[in-house]
Amino acid sequence: MSAPPGIIVIALGGNAVAPAGERPTVSNQFRRTRESLGPIVDLAREGWRIALVHGNGPQVGDELARNEIAADQLEPLPLGVLVAGTAGWMGYMMQQSLQNALARAGVRRSVVTLITQTLCDADDPNLRMPSKPIGHKLDAARQARLEARGITVRDGRRLAPSPKPAGIVERDMVRDLVAAGHIVIAGGGGGPPVYRDPRLGLEGIDAVADKDRVAAILGREIGAQVLLILTDIDAVYRAYGTPQQERIRRLTLAQADHLLTGKELGGGSMRPKVEAAADFVRAGGARAIIAELDEGLAALRGESGTTITKEPA
Repeated sequence: MSAPPGIIVIALGGNAVAPAGERPTVSNQFRRTRESLGPIVDLAREGWRIALVHGNGPQVGDELARNEIAADQLEPLPLGVLVAGTAGWMGYMMQQSLQNALARAGVRRSVVTLITQTLCDADDPNLRMPSKPIGHKLDAARQARLEARGITVRDGRRLAPSPKPAGIVERDMVRDLVAAGHIVIAGGGGGPPVYRDPRLGLEGIDAVADKDRVAAILGREIGAQVLLILTDIDAVYRAYGTPQQERIRRLTLAQADHLLTGKELGGGSMRPKVEAAADFVRAGGARAIIAELDEGLAALRGESGTTITKEPA
């Protein structure tokens, strides 16, 4: 009997369940979640031990707006608490949808959602420079109101502070659950950021951690062989969005580092994905893959997406 393939950490974007241009109702997000889980069912069927990390950019921004709109009636919740809240209800949504999908496919695997805290540095300079887009596109009136309050907006979206993650508090629990064969939803929304206070212990930070970087760290800390980042773009490109764009199928770690030193990736969402993938491989992971959402299994087989390895494959 062949050995199981190994441990894989999958990073799934919050935009996958709340895409731009569609009302982010709960029913729509459940539908999108159900549609996004095919690759995970395929991997579970093949015997992979799975940890799933998801983003929450659209959702946590909406929760923040709800709190602010109701501020004259109820005390608003801080951003760090809202990250934990979205990790809970989005985890419930994914857990239930995945349980149903596994049952229909005849795959006997249990699914559990674990709220995990992400260790950060309380003095991280990124906390003073909001950079993480959250929520949906703002209309002109709401954008003006936020800017009048000193809140940073870029390209029509609100920005939140995003400190660099350094570790996962509950890593041992995730590792043990994954090793036992459970599919673990962890690091939801990047996990609520925390720091260690010398007197009080763990304390929250009002910020949003990047889920791809958190997935890379979680992969390192639970001994994963593969990091699979699923997104809405089919691969990494040089000069993306220009007539000279070129799809990249394979990168060594050295090539990925060289690509990151230049400007070809721009400052968009692909750069942190490549950075996270390179960091995972640098820390000992066998390979990191960036691929389109419905191409997960094909990307694992090297048939699509971009694969990063330490040395040429």
